[in-house]
Amino acid sequence: MRTYLVTGGAGFIGSNFIYYMFRKYGNDIRIINVDALTYAGNLANLDGVKDRKNYTFLRADIRNKDAIEKIFKENNVDIVVHFAAESHVDRSITDPEVFVETNVVGTAVLLNAAKAVWEKDDGTFKEGKRFLHVSTDEVYGSLSDPKDYFYETTPYDPHSPYSASKASADLIVKAYVDTYHFPACITNCSNNYGPYQFPEKLIPLMINNALAGKKLPVYGDGRNVRDWLYVDDHCKGIDMVIEKGRLGEKYNIGGHNERENIQIVKTIISTLREILPEDDPRRNNVSEDLITYVEDRKGHDRRYAIAPDKISSELGWLPDTKFEDGIRLTVKWYLEHKAWMENITSGDYQEYYRRQYSV
Repeated sequence: MRTYLVTGGAGFIGSNFIYYMFRKYGNDIRIINVDALTYAGNLANLDGVKDRKNYTFLRADIRNKDAIEKIFKENNVDIVVHFAAESHVDRSITDPEVFVETNVVGTAVLLNAAKAVWEKDDGTFKEGKRFLHVSTDEVYGSLSDPKDYFYETTPYDPHSPYSASKASADLIVKAYVDTYHFPACITNCSNNYGPYQFPEKLIPLMINNALAGKKLPVYGDGRNVRDWLYVDDHCKGIDMVIEKGRLGEKYNIGGHNERENIQIVKTIISTLREILPEDDPRRNNVSEDLITYVEDRKGHDRRYAIAPDKISSELGWLPDTKFEDGIRLTVKWYLEHKAWMENITSGDYQEYYRRQYSV
């Protein structure tokens, strides 16, 4: 039985990945979820697997060298899937230091701990060991030509503290591959959406605000373009890289679903009005009149667009979910999980929201 160590498994993509893996492999794998449970980590995300005998949760901060080394020494870890990261661009602008500490130093701690137990006396690595570092398309910067796409060979040009910290982490992983022949791969994905996403991100934020009749804050002119990928399709891609990806390589995972931010907001409004019953009082709250343009984010990249040609041609990966279907599934999930949303949008988050958007 292979043992997967998933960092950040209580977060959005991490929890979806754990569900995906158990749906696919059942009792044939073991998963150890290591999460510090910061504001975006929520163990309620994993209520559906918490009683499985082949699932273990360990609370630990990836920056804590002693704790991480102990986990590796006490468990025969075969695969590391490294999601744990500070990931919100806005928060990185107000507090960049924590992004460097978690995303850069934390990644180095994990690499060192894995290397210490996986490396043999002759400097080679034990068979079957693999470290997959999950990164972002934001490391590539911004595209100005509407015909351009991000490829694995695109030079890095990060513009925010968040993207700079992820680019640094990517390069540290690459350095371990080049220096030690460490068994790692890197994936760079486009914007994910789906269940369990913390509501500071665009799609759940707009869903939550619209249902409450609150203003829908849109940065700048709303014309910034992102490529959207349903989270299950991303999880499938990660699994395929683990199983068939070439060690030392990086793979872009994107959905070919480019949308302007204002398009996303208007699609959410129309989808909510379509799904909500006419007698649901929240339906009357949902209107394009809620859209409010706010001061643009500092260093706001204009367009991201990933070309997933490499992962498609080498591994056979293609996204299964059209955006129109994925956004409907996502809206329905949030409508059906009102208590989950209310639980995580209380207290500190509300204060952060007021400071960030001033609306």
